[in-house]
Formats: sequence, C-alpha cells, structure tokens
Amino acid sequence: MSDFRLAPHSFLNSFWTADPSERMKLISRHLRENVVFDVACPVNRLSGRDAVLSGFFEPLQSALSHIRRRDEIFIGGPNRREPGGHWIASVTHYVGNFEAPLFGIKPSGHLVFLRAGEFYRIEPDGQISEAKIILDLLDLMRQTGRFPLPQMLGTEMLFPGPATHDGVLPAGQTDSEKTLDLCEAMLADLKAFDPETFTSKGQTGDDGYWHDDMLWYGPGGIGSNYRWSGFEKDHRASFLTAFPDRVGGDHYCRIGNGNFAAVSGWPSMTMTHQGDYLGEPATGKSLTLRVMDFYRCASGKIMENWVLLDYLDLFQQMGRDLIEQSNKLD
Repeated sequence: MSDFRLAPHSFLNSFWTADPSERMKLISRHLRENVVFDVACPVNRLSGRDAVLSGFFEPLQSALSHIRRRDEIFIGGPNRREPGGHWIASVTHYVGNFEAPLFGIKPSGHLVFLRAGEFYRIEPDGQISEAKIILDLLDLMRQTGRFPLPQMLGTEMLFPGPATHDGVLPAGQTDSEKTLDLCEAMLADLKAFDPETFTSKGQTGDDGYWHDDMLWYGPGGIGSNYRWSGFEKDHRASFLTAFPDRVGGDHYCRIGNGNFAAVSGWPSMTMTHQGDYLGEPATGKSLTLRVMDFYRCASGKIMENWVLLDYLDLFQQMGRDLIEQSNKLD
C-alpha cells in the first residue's frame, strides 16, 4: 500500500513556491471540491475550494513575503475516533517577512515564525476533504511587539522539532498503537485532579505516563516548560484555578504513527470561567476551547508534548478582542 502521507506533504509544502498560475491546479488536484477548513479565530469555517484559497492560503501568501513552510512534525494514521478515516497531523511554522496585515493583525516588517497545528482528513483517492488548523496568532502578536496579555507564564520560545529529529514522515509503524494507547491512558487519568496540589493519578513517578525530563511546549499566552514541576507551575495551576470544572477529551481525531501521536478536539474542552486568568477577571461564562496535542514517546513514557490552543476564540468568548487590543499597542 502506498504511503498516503506523501501526496499531502508534497502539496502543503510545494504550494508556497509554485508559480501563481499553478496554484489553483494544485488546489483542484489535492482538495475535494466541497472541502471544509475550520481555522482558528477569527477565520473560522471556510467551505469549498475557492473559500479555502481566498480565506486561508492567499492571506498568508499576501502577509508573509516569500512565505515558506517548515514542518517539525508530519505524521499520519487511521483515526480511532468518529468519523474514522485516515488523517494527517502536523506541527509547522509559516516563515516569512511580515509585511502586510494578517487577519487584522498589524505587520512588523520583520521575519516571523507563525506556528501552526494542522489536522487533515485524507480520502482514499489522496484528496483532502477536511482540515482543522490552529494558527498561533497570539504568538505572532508577541513577535510584532504588540502582545495584549500579561507576560507569559512559561518560557517564550520557537517550537523546536523532536529531540530525535525524526518527526517528519517517521519511518516504521510498529509502535503506533502502543504510542496512542499510552497517550489515551494519560488523558483518561488527567481529567481528575487534586484541587490543592493540581496532581492527577499516574502522571509521574516510576509507573507514571510522563518521563521525568518531559518537555511541554505551550502556545502564546502560556509558553513552554520543563519537567512536571514546571508544567504545574507555569501552566496547570493557573489554568485549573481559573477553570476548575474543565472537562476535556472530546476529540474528533486520535492517531498514532511510530513513536508519535496526535489528538484534537474542536472544541475539546468545556468549562466555566471561575477565576482570574492571564489578566482577565472571572466572568462566570461557560466557555469552550479548541485544542491540539502532539506527543513523542519513548520506552513507555511521554517525552515531549507540543500544544496548540485557540486562545483568540477563548478570549472572544470572555468578551475580549485580542487583535483589536494588540493593534492599539503602537
């Protein structure tokens, strides 16, 4: 059986360097006519090839001059969740000089690395029929010097590739099921936590899911951290204090590929805003959160976790327009 990952990988990378006269041909060859892209706020749903071209590809092409795509993870596998099928999952950066507004965000005139998490459903004929994409536009605002939230809880950094440097089209599928089993077991136990210590069953220690030297790469607003203590201090404590009733794991896609796994929900999480969070006082509102998680595992432990969250959508539900606030920071 041919590797279903190869055609979408080639398309998603070659589109940006193709002659303008060839781009619509590539779109027609690789996207279903009735394709649906769900993109992070403020883009949201795009239906059909023309809408995807004008609402996603062309704005990036116009805003980031000489745009290129740099994949850090590009994996694929059968989806354990409804609606099934074969899916691709990717952590990538869109790289270019930010010279024109993007989705209302003012440009910097300088080099930017716009990180993205992407999930694509691949049909048997190799065409993409559905996509879910989180662009970390909040981190893009940080790169322009117009960050509308308080200082990040963790460390601001470019998302690195896997420490093993094998995240793009990894060879070998023998551990795919085992890898996804490990991540699913971790997620199941992560749901319940001690409200005083913010710990959950089975996460750490000799029999825990996470390696002692775990790395957690978080999105704009949170930042990245090291080891479970860093994860609790720089992310989990503040998040669970603000949203103590959060329920997650409502995923449309869960795939494994060798030592890698990826899961996503649109939205994945429901919760009530009961405490201050990133400078926003508790609103008491019921909220949802779009989530993407990418994992690298080794020797029965989770070693690295890349996380994309649609925080522009989350804060919009709280009543804040982060793009508007960012643009006022000149």
